[in-house]
Amino acid sequence: MQPAIIIVDMIKDNFPEGDKFPVTREARPLIPRINHLLAEGRRIGIGMPIIFACDSFLPDDFIFKGKMKQHALRGRPGSEVTELLDVQKGDVILPKRRFSAFFKTDLDQTLRTWGCDTVAVGGITTNVCVLMTAMDALCHDFKAILLEDCCAAHKREVHESTLENYRNFALYPLFRIMTSVEFLEEVGKSRK
Repeated sequence: MQPAIIIVDMIKDNFPEGDKFPVTREARPLIPRINHLLAEGRRIGIGMPIIFACDSFLPDDFIFKGKMKQHALRGRPGSEVTELLDVQKGDVILPKRRFSAFFKTDLDQTLRTWGCDTVAVGGITTNVCVLMTAMDALCHDFKAILLEDCCAAHKREVHESTLENYRNFALYPLFRIMTSVEFLEEVGKSRK
């Protein structure tokens, strides 16, 4: 296994003061676990790419013509990775204009250049951006792992039902749901 870790939309605009957004209340407890995942991924997976896929919209973006409020505007601090996460030199910050980290970015080509065959995805939201990134990984012929303990939705039950919908997915083992501990153990075994 030659994995990359992709953390989706853990940006400053999604972590305002006071946790006024439901997804923030669900995602804030993930911070220590994601930081542990990143640290262990760096330690055991020498050279394992770590990618922070970040919403990065234009002020008049099509995406704001629905119910979504304007946020994560390109070039503004709100579209940057939250300072709660341990970003290191060499990590990739990938601006994205839509839900999937693959959509109209160079992620596919970049992962192939690095020799990756698997992506492990966490972040927010489980049922939208995390899931769509994992599904697009499959569409680009990468194995995908959804890290169940490193992602959140606006409601715990939405997170859980999304996971349940895909636990016995027809594309197993190309698409799996795992904890970060299970993922790290598998990476460690593949390095021996």
